[in-house]
Amino acid sequence: MTSFTKFATRAIEQERTVGRGARVYVFLSLIVLLLGGAIGGRLVYLQLITGNYNRQLAENNRIRLIPKPPERGRIYDRHSRILATNRLAYAIYVWPIAQSEAQWQPIIDKLAQVTGIPSGDIRQKMKQAGYQSPHLVKIASNISPRLITYLAEHSSEFPGIQVEPEAVRYYPHGDVAAHVLGYTGEITEAELAKRREKGYRLGDIIGKMGAEFAFEEKLRGSWGGQQVEVDGMERVVKVLGQKPPIPGGSIRLTIDLELQKAAERALGYSRGAVVVLQPQTGEILALVSRPSFDPNVFSTPISQATWERLNSEDKPFINRALQGFPPASTFKIVTTIAGLESGKFTPTSLLPTYPYLDLGGWLFWDHNQAGFGTIGFVEALAYSSNTFFAQVGMTIGVEEIVKWCRRLGLGSHSGIELVREEAGGLVPTPQWKQELVGEPWYIGDTVNLSIGQGDVQATVLQIALVTAAIANGGYRVRPHLLLDNHSPPPKEPIGLQPTTIEVVQRGLEAVTTFGTGAGLSTLIPFAGKSGTAEDPPRPTHAWFTAYAPVQNPQIVVTVFVENAGKGGSAAAGPIVAEIINTYAQRR
Repeated sequence: MTSFTKFATRAIEQERTVGRGARVYVFLSLIVLLLGGAIGGRLVYLQLITGNYNRQLAENNRIRLIPKPPERGRIYDRHSRILATNRLAYAIYVWPIAQSEAQWQPIIDKLAQVTGIPSGDIRQKMKQAGYQSPHLVKIASNISPRLITYLAEHSSEFPGIQVEPEAVRYYPHGDVAAHVLGYTGEITEAELAKRREKGYRLGDIIGKMGAEFAFEEKLRGSWGGQQVEVDGMERVVKVLGQKPPIPGGSIRLTIDLELQKAAERALGYSRGAVVVLQPQTGEILALVSRPSFDPNVFSTPISQATWERLNSEDKPFINRALQGFPPASTFKIVTTIAGLESGKFTPTSLLPTYPYLDLGGWLFWDHNQAGFGTIGFVEALAYSSNTFFAQVGMTIGVEEIVKWCRRLGLGSHSGIELVREEAGGLVPTPQWKQELVGEPWYIGDTVNLSIGQGDVQATVLQIALVTAAIANGGYRVRPHLLLDNHSPPPKEPIGLQPTTIEVVQRGLEAVTTFGTGAGLSTLIPFAGKSGTAEDPPRPTHAWFTAYAPVQNPQIVVTVFVENAGKGGSAAAGPIVAEIINTYAQRR
């Protein structure tokens, strides 16, 4: 190869090498430009377009909101003795935003194993709150010290889980006054939907029954909280701000704790109810319903199985003092009033009594099956003569009896704050029977109504209020449980003639001196009325309602024993006497 040829070949090779380098340079430049553009675009997107959102995410991962529930207000009796208070306990909270939804799943399963809470329940609460929520969500209350220690020792296995102190409702007297106080529990989804606008939130503890429910707005208080900064290990490094929770207001009830305990001891384990009230003001001094329950059971969540077991035990959550039952012969107070106020009878009217009345083949027996001869209203109340009051009822008619039922408050709610548990009772009328049964009203229906049998129903509280109207001289009072600085609700005059009141008072006093309640012994004179209600095929119910002292009455006691199988004086009368004696001794 000539020198020229070699030179030309080298020149060509150099030209090719230079060309390839330029192309590589251009290619690399394009790659750099593309990468730079992508990074720049991403930065623009992250900082300008989604900057606020990302800053919020970072803030949420750094800043934790720790809610502080308020301490629920205390409940006192009329003498400032504690009926319901709070005790220190610990609760488990989850911090949803601490993990992604996928990361939470194995943690939830492990937490369910150590706490015994179904994993589905935990997931449901997490779902309700939202997995991006920065707020703590409570999943367990009143946890054991052993569980507290376990979670602390294994905290690395439970990221986003926190144990915080809380106040748990505590009833120091157990089941005493359970139906008055009620109980508390965690708010349900349905309850939250109704109360969210009032500031309620997931995990709130609210009143479910009794005074806890009736005075919820006074007792609940307002939430507070802390805003804290945490490090990568979720340890608090700084408190950024805090708002102290506002405790709920305390309330004082009209209940007298010692009298309440005495009434519960007197009733014992019998199914039934007791109401003790002041006839001048309507203040409830004691209210008992049996069987009962311990409200402390509900201070922490219970399982569905536990709830069903409690409900199966003879329905302990029914407040029998506020449910309707046939009032039996206690209703004869109403029939006496209706008869005298109708103008068809006078205080000196006399009627013959019989072993029974034959009404179209239906026999209405007197309870002694012999009659009591010719007697007036005072003796009829004392002996509780069915045939006497049946004649009164047939003479004045059903409309007159119904009118005085209404005026005395039968067949309607009393106005007590326990509206959730109270039934209105039932005063049957011809129109009611036609609409319900499709049958006309018969004379036998009037007779049944006259002696407190058949379809008529009254609550123990209503019979106590009827008794109070006689004791206080003819006024209808509104029963109430809240004792505050305001004057009691005004009394309403029923419109009774003084002579009517005098006859009924004399008749009720005669019950305890020579009538059906003559065998009862009390430290102070009292007046009352017994009753025995049919409840086929079960045993009879027993009633006794009374006031004491006879002069200037200060207390009304009404007792109902469900399916006692004995007469009112035998089953309910001794309970009334025991309560009156306790009241007299304490005075």
